[in-house]
Amino acid sequence: MLLRFQLKPPLAVKNRDVLMGSREPAISLLLYRTFKWSVVSPMFNVYFRGKVYGTEQVPHQGPVVIVSNHASDFDPPILSNCVQRPVAYMAKQELFQVPILGTLIRWYGAYPVKRGAADRSAIRAALASLEAGWATGVFLTGTRTLDGRVTAPKLGAALLATKAQAPLLPVSLWGTQAILPEGSSSPRPVPVTVRIGELISPPPSTDREQLITVTQQCTDIINTLHALGR
Repeated sequence: MLLRFQLKPPLAVKNRDVLMGSREPAISLLLYRTFKWSVVSPMFNVYFRGKVYGTEQVPHQGPVVIVSNHASDFDPPILSNCVQRPVAYMAKQELFQVPILGTLIRWYGAYPVKRGAADRSAIRAALASLEAGWATGVFLTGTRTLDGRVTAPKLGAALLATKAQAPLLPVSLWGTQAILPEGSSSPRPVPVTVRIGELISPPPSTDREQLITVTQQCTDIINTLHALGR
């Protein structure tokens, strides 16, 4: 049973798509749905015996910052599949210089960030995706963890949500750390469960204490959902 957290976005956030982009580009939606139904969804539902809880929490349009734990390279497509809309992630700039691939990943929602660049560059790119109406994904730890729990969250997601005044959506990915263990050359058919929490209002300002408070709120919710297991 999914825990319900009583954290509702204010009216200003709900109407945010009036001022900003309200939907991803049509070509991006087409590419997303094609890849979802031909590859990701069958693999998630059959191979990983996937379960999803809380899809009713996901806004179908308008900018939203999706925050989650991170334990596997499979996490981005699984998360995007389960929230039922494309999710934009940062990708190294070199990938966008590859013919065809660069165009495809841009359509799919990736935005370029220079390797080793300051966080400021990533924030600008992510803000641009939110202004275009995308759901933008941020892994709270910034890197993968062995057990899938969030233990050292970064403040970037809360800062991004504040600057865009977009709500945050906490998501827990359970079981993905076992998909491709060290030394394995192919994904294992392990059970995967995704749990989606309720929207969280963005911090009212970039004050560090407020960013810490909201980041910890996201962390607690994700880890609580993750502890529910299968």
